[in-house]
Amino acid sequence: MEAPRSRLLQVRDGVRIHAREWTTPHTHAGTPIILIHGLASNARLWDGAARALVRHGHAVTAIDLRGHGQSDKPDHGYDMASVALDVVDVIAQLQTEHPAWEKPLIIGQSWGGNIVIEVAAHHHDLIRGSVAVDGGTIELQRIFPDWEQCKRFLTPPPLAGMPAVRLEQAMRAAHPDWSTEAIEGAMANMEILTDDTIRPRLTLERHLEILRSLWEHRPSDLYPQIAVPVMFTPASQTHDPMKNTKIEMLTVAEQSLKNFRVTWFDPADHDLHAQYPDQFADTVHTAITEGFFA
Repeated sequence: MEAPRSRLLQVRDGVRIHAREWTTPHTHAGTPIILIHGLASNARLWDGAARALVRHGHAVTAIDLRGHGQSDKPDHGYDMASVALDVVDVIAQLQTEHPAWEKPLIIGQSWGGNIVIEVAAHHHDLIRGSVAVDGGTIELQRIFPDWEQCKRFLTPPPLAGMPAVRLEQAMRAAHPDWSTEAIEGAMANMEILTDDTIRPRLTLERHLEILRSLWEHRPSDLYPQIAVPVMFTPASQTHDPMKNTKIEMLTVAEQSLKNFRVTWFDPADHDLHAQYPDQFADTVHTAITEGFFA
């Protein structure tokens, strides 16, 4: 399989969104799919799952959200509504270029999972459905009623200046079952400088701005507004303290959504799409072929 084409798509305020375009609907007759990463991540972490979805016959494009990866990094537009509009603008541009991109399936992980819920609630006429990968149920205020508490607990550690080789070793130790491709995708969250040290592509200031917007987001208020099918693929670990919270939110989603499906990955990392790319792609493909997103 050929490597994906890399290009920039301009959204409404002139910001350029980087896309890894694996295939187009001209070359594949399956479902058009847009892949959306999580906070402080990037499009390359989808590489394994994207390749597997292409093997199933689907047209796949993965994007770097603003401030991330190889996309532009402006000082504005990091609230949930604005980022969702970036996705809408990408869909509109792809539809203009390829009429078969009408109503893609959008798949988002973690923060990206909440983004696809936001798009489904306010722009459902543009998509055929959403898949939320260990996300789409994140309501941080349930865990951290106070923003400052949330900020203290979830502010990322200072990684700038760390030797790149040390971070890669730490990643491999933390994720022994990840492929080399997945590790390389995670490393792409960082710039590697001339002295072989790293710098996060997403600045701390923008990270916290996004985190604040995620803390304010309440997908449970949006579920009743969603008309398209939504599938959740939550992850769980042994002795997972968050599993009960996820179950509670999924129960709310099931009671509120018109078309709901859930497939647990257990045991699995938060980045289950990188850990189990083939299994994840099979799960999505099965839902498509069974007509869940029809």
